Amino acid sequence: MAYYLIKTTEIYRCDTEKEANLLIKAAKEDDTIYTVTKTSSEIKTLKQKGEIIDEWRRVTITKEFTSEKEPAEQIKVNYETGVENDYEN
Repeated sequence: MAYYLIKTTEIYRCDTEKEANLLIKAAKEDDTIYTVTKTSSEIKTLKQKGEIIDEWRRVTITKEFTSEKEPAEQIKVNYETGVENDYEN
């Protein structure tokens, strides 16, 4: 039996709008094994006693690897920790 990764949705936290835009741009430009099908960026806040004590951007990127109806290739996923960002601040 074969398993095919069809699509993934990745959620990132960025400190600034500029970082969020650069992350989305980098994902769209890296079209070697996937196609970006959807992106979003929203401001999130952490409140304490009605005051905002932290603010960040949540970036969501959906990547499609192959067609679900006619999968062309299998994809192996590898997660790493401590990896540097692929974009500049």
